[in-house]
Amino acid sequence: MAAHTQKNNKPGKSGGKEAQPLILPKTPAEEQRLKLERLMRNPDKPAPLPERPKEWSPRGPPEFVRDVMGSSAGAGSGEFHVYRHLRRREYQRQDFLDKMAEKQDKDVDYLKKLEQNRLAAEERTAKRRKKREKLKQKKLLAKKAKMEGKDRKEDDSDSSSSSSSSGEEAGKKEDADEETKEDDAETPSFIMGKK
Repeated sequence: MAAHTQKNNKPGKSGGKEAQPLILPKTPAEEQRLKLERLMRNPDKPAPLPERPKEWSPRGPPEFVRDVMGSSAGAGSGEFHVYRHLRRREYQRQDFLDKMAEKQDKDVDYLKKLEQNRLAAEERTAKRRKKREKLKQKKLLAKKAKMEGKDRKEDDSDSSSSSSSSGEEAGKKEDADEETKEDDAETPSFIMGKK
């Protein structure tokens, strides 16, 4: 029986599984560490997640006021306090309604701004897509012209060998001119940071 009383005299939890020593946290970090350790002792147990606090809203105005205060003389000394509380509550309600209206206006403005940004981005994308298509068409036309030029050169080279050497030099010049044109077309059409 003496052993039983000694077992219960230990600090911490009595009985049950292993008795944990009582540890008092000295800092917030230590308190957090102890909470985490307690949670990790049994990982299968669901952790308590607090619900999001509900947004405060004032009590609505009464539908029917039974004891209407008048401004006539003879009101008791306690009536002022009742009036003061009613006035404060009504001012709180009006402030709340003003803040809610302002918040809704800001939300509407934000959505409008998002829509404007989306439309502007689509316009820029369409404009750039159109430029890319024009460049592709120019490149295709240049390739076709180049191929036709080569075909003509081959036909001309068969007919006269002396004029072919001068034609090759002219063709090389044309090829170099086309390459520089293509390089110019691939330069970015915009500068970052400027509109």
